Amino acid sequence: METIPSSRIRSHATALPSHSTQSSSVHGRNGTATLPLAPKKFLPAKASCRRKSSINALVGLQDGAVAAAVNPVEKEVPFKTLKDGLLAFTSLEENKDTNGDGDSVSITVVGASGDLAKKKIFPALFALFYEGCLPQHFTIYGYARSKMTDVELRNMVSKTLTCRIDKRENCAEKMDQFLKRCFYHSGQYDSPENFVELDKKLKQHEGGRVSNRLFYLSIPPNIFIDAVRCASSSASSGNGWTRVIVEKPFGRDSESSAALTKSLKQYLDEDQIFRIDHYLGKELVENLSVLRFSNLIFEPLWSRQYIRNVQLIFSEDFGTEGRGGYFDNYGIIRDIMQNHLLQILALFAMETPVSLDAEDIRNEKVKVLRSMRPLTLDDVVIGQYKSHTKGGITYPAYTDDKTVPKDSLTPTFAAAALFIDNARWDGVPFLMKAGKALHNKRAEIRVQFRHVPGNLYNRIIGTDLDLATNELVIRVQPDEAIYLKINNKVPGLGMRLDRSNLNLHYAARYSKEIPDAYERLLLDAIEGERRLFIRSDELEAAWALFTPLLKELEEKKTIPEYYPYGSRGPVGAHYLAARYNVRWGDLTVDQ
Repeated sequence: METIPSSRIRSHATALPSHSTQSSSVHGRNGTATLPLAPKKFLPAKASCRRKSSINALVGLQDGAVAAAVNPVEKEVPFKTLKDGLLAFTSLEENKDTNGDGDSVSITVVGASGDLAKKKIFPALFALFYEGCLPQHFTIYGYARSKMTDVELRNMVSKTLTCRIDKRENCAEKMDQFLKRCFYHSGQYDSPENFVELDKKLKQHEGGRVSNRLFYLSIPPNIFIDAVRCASSSASSGNGWTRVIVEKPFGRDSESSAALTKSLKQYLDEDQIFRIDHYLGKELVENLSVLRFSNLIFEPLWSRQYIRNVQLIFSEDFGTEGRGGYFDNYGIIRDIMQNHLLQILALFAMETPVSLDAEDIRNEKVKVLRSMRPLTLDDVVIGQYKSHTKGGITYPAYTDDKTVPKDSLTPTFAAAALFIDNARWDGVPFLMKAGKALHNKRAEIRVQFRHVPGNLYNRIIGTDLDLATNELVIRVQPDEAIYLKINNKVPGLGMRLDRSNLNLHYAARYSKEIPDAYERLLLDAIEGERRLFIRSDELEAAWALFTPLLKELEEKKTIPEYYPYGSRGPVGAHYLAARYNVRWGDLTVDQ
């Protein structure tokens, strides 16, 4: 069996700066590997459930494929068989704590009483604890203005915790152990005194160990700076690292985003700021680079020579549902397009990075964003859902939401045609579509390839060549899958063609439950891995693309095209695609 040379494969382990001259030895059953150390201020936490098999690893897939990792050890590598048929390397002692007695990690959820904290952050932290991904010495603090005791916080959190389907240990026991590590401190977000009190409590739990502190800002953007100022001056670590996770929105336009970044950098270095976009933590989005750069069949096709268009589609089958007050201030373009879809586009279209290090990947993403053609009104269609009755049920219009002004022109749907003016993608339309209250819920990337020149089977295919176009579909959610549409002969004596799918359905192929995006991103932040977080120049380039369009829409008070709740969206989106000789891929039913 042929193996891939280790020099061509790079580890997914945390990126370490190349200028570091220090080193550390990792000892396993089969040898010693020497690793460079990052500067002390930003040392990543050493405990990681992913790194147990990331060094000197060889993974054999059940279909015979083999992948090798860097730095082979001298002795033969032991394997273990997982229940889904995969082989995994076991080089380090899996149950051994690698964080060390001198290190602790304190995670403070600022805005702990909010929905995001209850529904996503605390459950994600518990999942990491359940999987053994958190260090031995960790503490979780909830911080908010609400008056609450430790017991009340634990009762609130316990209602949203769930265990994995494959329960390796007693679920109730694990929950109890986790909740004992959760505490609460009530305080104002702009009060240094309240953060000093928090600092004292954190030090009690840290017990004189090296203190690494992570603050998750699950609060409205208008109080980001107050919280960062207080945390930085009154509750940052004195002998370890301090990191801050910032939730979107990162401003409303170029000016407000730049002002936010400037204010954050008054108290934090760029390396301490983790701008989170949870879509970058989704399994299929992270798999984009693996699909492209580790499969020879795709990389040569990944250009204007073979790809006719790329579609990035996001749809929700529900409206604002009482969240209209927040949404009306931003709209679908700021809420979805400028961040989620544009980040996916940059990952999809970037050139091969020098390595898998965070900065190398983010450098390539920035190049893509800076190469994009400025958007104009002619490139965009906007819509807003209206009331619709179906099956005896009346669905409300966007402006029926009591938190939305009756004369609101805020778009709940947008479609856009974007172009990347570089050698690889010149002339290829990247079509984005995002909307609320549509006919289904999905997020996917569709890559439509060019028609076969001089196709021998055109007579059989007929005049509609789009029906015979090869298409690669990456379904991010729900029901994750990757499938390739190909043309195939139907068995029989005649010559009849059929369009079939080569399908990788994740639920059928992998028995392990797919982690939530917040789990991956929280673990990355603890480890200091920045690949999936947004750098300030990325943010600047993204806003530079959309800000002129947004200002023009608002200054001209452009009226959105109205579409019925539960429909496929405005008709104008289809005309936009037709202008570039494209048909939206989600209009057909995939088998």
